Order: sequence, then C-alpha cells, then structure tokens
Amino acid sequence: MNDHMNNELGWMLDEVVKMPEARHAILLSADGMLRAHSEGIDRDDAERQAAALSGLQSISRSTSEFCERQETPWRQTLVEFVGGYIFLIAAGPGAYLAVSASENVDMEAVTYRMQKLVDRLGKELTTPPRQDTAWQGIGSRA
Repeated sequence: MNDHMNNELGWMLDEVVKMPEARHAILLSADGMLRAHSEGIDRDDAERQAAALSGLQSISRSTSEFCERQETPWRQTLVEFVGGYIFLIAAGPGAYLAVSASENVDMEAVTYRMQKLVDRLGKELTTPPRQDTAWQGIGSRA
C-alpha cells in the first residue's frame, strides 16, 4: 500500500463523478501507482484498479500501428461492458485519469469533464516516472 499517498487530489476527482451515472474516478501513474481516488471507491479497490488500468493503457498504446503508424500517440481508451464504461485518458506525462460509469451515462459529458479536469490540474497531474524502475513510457526520457 502507498503509505505516502494522502489523497490530496481526491476532492478534484469527486467533481468528475458529480454527474448522473458516473461512478468512480482514479488518478494513476504510468507504472500503476494510485495517486488519488474519488470518494466512492475505497483505497484498496482503487489501488487494484490503478495497476490494471496501467496495463490497459500500455496494451492500448502498443496497438497504435493498427490505427495508422507506430508513432501515433495514445490519447484515450474506452472499454464497454454490459453494465457500463471505463474511460481512460492521458493526464500529462506519466499520468492517467480513469472514470467508470453506468451504461446510461452521457459519454460526451464524461469525456468533456475529464478533459476539463486535466486542463485545470495541469502540473498537479504530471507524474514523473519512478527512478527505481526500468519502465519507459510517455513522458519518460529514455
């Protein structure tokens, strides 16, 4: 568990989920570390989801050549389930914002709120890669 994380940005994530049918929001680093979570999800679940969503982003990014060219930068992944959606977007170098919502959510409104939050937080959402890992991703200096 991340004892250093005190969820200082959690209140800002709560703003994203204050819309009908939105459920949870988490902020994670590229290496899967939880940075913040909305009020509706407990820390253990948020940490587990952060690790999984980091892998999802990595897999999504690795398929860019299927879209066009390998240099095509990843921006967003949307996963649809019978009961809802997961939205995952870039939130700065080495940081990602994820929101879960029911199947009845206004998808455009969720994406808009997520982008507004990323714009508003600016450098607060930028998470530099950890120094003790060999992982190289968006925003890293390899």
